[in-house]
Amino acid sequence: MVPLRTEHRMQEIQQMLLEMAGGNFFYRLETSERNDNVEALAIVLNMLAEEIQESFYHQGYVSSKGTTEHLVQMCFLLDGDGIVQMANQKACTILSKLYGNIVRKPFSDLLTDASKTDWVQKWRTLCKKSFYDMAIPLNFLTNDNLVIPNRCHITSIKSEEDGSHNVLITVIHTTTGRTFGKERNRTAINPDSNGKNSQKKVTRPKVKLSYEDIRKIREGQEMILNNLQMDLPNLKDLAHQLGTNEFKLKYGFKELYGTTVFKYLVQERLRKAKTLVQYTQLNFKSIAKMVGFKSVPHFSRAFSEQYGYSPKIFRKKADLGEI
Repeated sequence: MVPLRTEHRMQEIQQMLLEMAGGNFFYRLETSERNDNVEALAIVLNMLAEEIQESFYHQGYVSSKGTTEHLVQMCFLLDGDGIVQMANQKACTILSKLYGNIVRKPFSDLLTDASKTDWVQKWRTLCKKSFYDMAIPLNFLTNDNLVIPNRCHITSIKSEEDGSHNVLITVIHTTTGRTFGKERNRTAINPDSNGKNSQKKVTRPKVKLSYEDIRKIREGQEMILNNLQMDLPNLKDLAHQLGTNEFKLKYGFKELYGTTVFKYLVQERLRKAKTLVQYTQLNFKSIAKMVGFKSVPHFSRAFSEQYGYSPKIFRKKADLGEI
């Protein structure tokens, strides 16, 4: 049986591989004091990412044809008490958190315990000066407790007029060889084999979803899966958080997943609940809370409608091997 700590470490390594596959070579794994093959793999991946990152900078300096793009990956605006007042949409996606779970909460809540200590020390320095600019490494925690190391650029400004204090934190992603700001629209072409005008009527969708639209809707789906225990904002606010509009979100979600946003949420809540009922001995009140149901009766009713048995009977049948 794989130790829990090793399994968690492998999940972190898998996440880094996915980030690198997506072109993010600035992702780093937090190192530990362990001395085994898994830790050696983590160190090698960090070294590999470091080499690729450096090659980006080098290519930008030596190639007259290539360009180096510096993009804001995450951005947070803090008040004088260290409370997040604003976060960009990309930060919500990277951390797999809803906007409402980031704003009006301490910035330190987004960090690992070690980075919280570093942040508290830096915060004391920031509060003493009217203007301060620096860069520090901080490790963020996703909603699934995966560590995302980043180098953060921090600018602190204190107003001389009213003494108000604001701190801007940005994480910059640098890459080359891509064109940004343009959507890749695909147009379906159905030419006649004889080169003549076809008389056949073609039914076209009411809305054309671009590559960027699909990407945003998939980000919304991932956000739902990572926040099953939370109430979603209304569709208008969720669409705004994803960088699209309510109509495209509703239409696109139905096209991609065959159901509405909120039906999908309930479906995935019940899917997770089924696993917890079948394979754990957690009480039903705890399970209901973990998957976002407000009460046990509501949870039990929804579960019975979905699977044909109440959670209690379903567990008994599972224990007897009847399911």
